[in-house]
Amino acid sequence: MVGSHPLSKKLTTINTFSLLKSCTTIKHLKQIHAQILTAGLSPDTLPLLPTPLASFSLSNPLDIDYALSLLHPFGPTQKQFIYNTLIRASSKGPFPQQAFSLYTHMLKAGVSPDHLTFPFVVKSCGRICSLKTGEAIHGSVVKFGLEIDSFITSSMITMYANCGSLDRARKFFDEMLKPNLVSSNAIMAAYVKSGELAKARRVFDEMHERDLVSWGTLISGHVHCGESKEALEAFRAMRDDGFRADEVTLASLLSSCSELGALAQGKQFHAYVYKHHIHLDTILGTSLVDMYSKCGGVEIAFRLFCTIPSKDTLAWNAMIMGLAVNGHGETSIGVFLEMERERKRPDEVTFVGVLCACSHAGLLDEGFKQFDRMSSVYSIKRGVEHYGCMVDLLGRAGRLKEAYKLIESMPIEPTPAIWGALLNGCCIHGNLELGEQVGKTLIKLEPHHSGRYVLLSNIYANANQWDDAKRVREMMREKGLQKAPGCSVIEVKGHVHAFVTGEKEHPQMRQIHAILEEVGKRLALAGYAPDASRVLFDLEEEERENSLLYHSEKLAMAFGMISLEPGVPIRVVKNLRVCGDCHSATKMMSKLFGRKIIVRDRSRFHHFEDGSCSCKDYW
Repeated sequence: MVGSHPLSKKLTTINTFSLLKSCTTIKHLKQIHAQILTAGLSPDTLPLLPTPLASFSLSNPLDIDYALSLLHPFGPTQKQFIYNTLIRASSKGPFPQQAFSLYTHMLKAGVSPDHLTFPFVVKSCGRICSLKTGEAIHGSVVKFGLEIDSFITSSMITMYANCGSLDRARKFFDEMLKPNLVSSNAIMAAYVKSGELAKARRVFDEMHERDLVSWGTLISGHVHCGESKEALEAFRAMRDDGFRADEVTLASLLSSCSELGALAQGKQFHAYVYKHHIHLDTILGTSLVDMYSKCGGVEIAFRLFCTIPSKDTLAWNAMIMGLAVNGHGETSIGVFLEMERERKRPDEVTFVGVLCACSHAGLLDEGFKQFDRMSSVYSIKRGVEHYGCMVDLLGRAGRLKEAYKLIESMPIEPTPAIWGALLNGCCIHGNLELGEQVGKTLIKLEPHHSGRYVLLSNIYANANQWDDAKRVREMMREKGLQKAPGCSVIEVKGHVHAFVTGEKEHPQMRQIHAILEEVGKRLALAGYAPDASRVLFDLEEEERENSLLYHSEKLAMAFGMISLEPGVPIRVVKNLRVCGDCHSATKMMSKLFGRKIIVRDRSRFHHFEDGSCSCKDYW
């Protein structure tokens, strides 16, 4: 009905403001513009038109011709403001190159850029990694005498770093007469996007004053470089310095907790959000979902996920993957189907999570179905990770020939990780012939990857081909390679403790050994016999059994037993795949000692309780 259209009412200055605020499409904006002109309203309403136009450009291409048409009635000062508004929006949107078009039109129109123009033009150079354009803009900055502006200089530093010219960024910083807080933060961030954390730390230590951005950059740098413990220590120092973490810093800290499996610390950060009334936006909510999932608290993660008001693709992906690695494959698929019902478009990461769920739960038919749908329904190009999940799914299910044929049919070059998934399947199912072939292929591809030799050696050992197994181990020694040591971490009372296989240095090692001996005795009485088949075969049988007793996850579990109150779950994170012996022993330990034990290895979670594991021995 005509009468229901908002523009059918008599246009006034007051309701024009209201209409512009509710404007959602470029077509609607043009209708309002036409009404303003025909109604002869106050010119005060015209400068408001670029604001919704700028808002649209954050997610859509900017209608530059229309944008320029809005400028005709205005003088130089108003034109400068409108150009700056549109350039700023373009620099943040999906088409940053539009900022250059607007900047060029600005100069042609005789409108001078100012200190608010260049930071966003320079930012656009960095986003499209155009060093040549950035250098030209740098020349314009000097021409207009704005090279001393702190926000412009920090933008220049970031731009040069993003364009791969970190030396130019540092030179630009060093030539500043008085580097200020903004420029120091910029060079710090530049060293962190480049992995130069030691240099970023030196800049941080030399700063006369620091703000939240300085601390946040340092913390994110530690996270970026995989130094999760150091990130948490930096937060404590930041707190002692009188600063509170914001949403961005908290997201980085939660990522550190995720990597360490530090659930107690993660819960403290969750409480910190509420204590300091920090807005729980989609990014922070997703970080919490990811943290709880990666710390084995998937039930809490799911409840939190349900409270996120506007879930984006990242939030859905975090929940789908979180459920997948915790052994809830069918629930993970259910969340994916709900995502489709909500008309949220999945991306390539979504399907990695879906296929991972199918692999860990042995859902063959569902895996093939979704592998097909990602291209047939969503036109998403299959990548290496998707093929890797399918090879893993087939390999775990014992359909090794099909997995091999899938690799051969790949339109992209198979990576060592894909061959490694097949080799793991051969090891699980004892396929010596194919395992030998794949193992030799892998060793050619990655001659310095110790894990490939170990798996091939295990395949030979399981087939009682001890000479071949010994030959592979000798190849390792000749190349100076050693098996990656098992390392497990456990959080107790807010502190993270790390153990390596055969650990002797921990201050409570005597008590740990005593509890492990008690564990060994009770397991033996319950009928448990150590499975030493995959321990180095050049050890005597008694030595093999003893080495199994001191695997890193068993040391961490024993420390948890003497340090945590009964009834408190023992949570361990391991860098390698859990071995068969530790898996069997931990199932029995959970029953004999009445403890819930949660182990996260390099690919999934194992929730041990009352003598069984959530993986149902399928991992």
